[in-house]
Amino acid sequence: MSGTTAHPESTLAESALPESALPVSVLPVAGLAVVAHAAGDLRIDKVPLPAPAPEEAVIEVAYGGICGSDLHYWLHGAAGESILRAPLVLGHEISGTVVRAAADGTGPAAGTPVAAHPATPGPGAARYPADRPNLSPGCTYLGSAARVPHTDGAFSRYVTLPARMLRPLPAAVGLRTAALIEPASVAWHAVSRAGDVAGKTALVIGSGPIGALAVAVLKRAGAARIVAVDMHARPLEIAAAVGADAVLKADDAEAIAAVEADVVIESSGNHHGLASAIQGATRGGTVVMVGLLPTGPQPVLISLAITRELDLKGSFRFNDEIDDVIAALADGSLQINPVITHEFPVEQALEAFEVARNSAESGKVLLSFGQGDAS
Repeated sequence: MSGTTAHPESTLAESALPESALPVSVLPVAGLAVVAHAAGDLRIDKVPLPAPAPEEAVIEVAYGGICGSDLHYWLHGAAGESILRAPLVLGHEISGTVVRAAADGTGPAAGTPVAAHPATPGPGAARYPADRPNLSPGCTYLGSAARVPHTDGAFSRYVTLPARMLRPLPAAVGLRTAALIEPASVAWHAVSRAGDVAGKTALVIGSGPIGALAVAVLKRAGAARIVAVDMHARPLEIAAAVGADAVLKADDAEAIAAVEADVVIESSGNHHGLASAIQGATRGGTVVMVGLLPTGPQPVLISLAITRELDLKGSFRFNDEIDDVIAALADGSLQINPVITHEFPVEQALEAFEVARNSAESGKVLLSFGQGDAS
């Protein structure tokens, strides 16, 4: 396996020199990483840390958030149409500190706390809008099996990343909170797809981490009333903590339909949730579909969407919204910490994944790589 991450068995005393890049000779050469081998086969393996290219930096990872795609690779050996064909280092929601800056002088200096934008847009045969690189057909993503060879992720103590992926963190944004920047950017992009939400009624179907983060983004954007829906009580508690004005159980179809929302964010990722989104939207409303449904045909209440003239919009990953998220966290206008419910050291990654799969009892589950803080 061609790994891009490593967990050293000894500390790096040389990293006490924050303004200088560590020479390659003092970097770890092998260490632990969270690796999906096949459906049901998740391991903590020792993998090599490649010598960084001139445009790459070495990051000491502090926290990593377990995403739904990570769970799918573990449970099913695939995330949508991205199928495991080789062992894959998981993880794309990470925060950490630069311990060796890029040799070409790009990117942040050693000692800088950072979050990562995990996408690498790339060309391909299919057309896409130039201002929406998230739709580029050749795009790769950390911890993704969409391409062969796979793109290893960042669930490890140390990782080599292109400097262009790195976003310096303001002093007001701690490394623990910063582990939510990537999924919060997904939520921000989804809300932006709905247009101006100020003064409007918003409905969020599915209050897992992305749904709860969408609630927080809607709150910041000035939505007049936000209603969150989920099957379970714990996610609804989290949604209320980040700004939902009301919560509903997913089986209360009558109450959901009565919301008559101007904007609906569908983040459940199943056709039942999409049906609720269409039923809960007001005539002429907008439904943004950010939850990724299983591949293949899906039942949809399309006649109702037509007669209500609903705008159904897809939402996939994000672009520069990550910079907006960081700024909003820094000025305190975006409150997302209640979304984090559990934290485990990387050595307990298998237990962490078991907790993360239980959506009834968990929100965002973090892995700690030993370099974190309490904020």
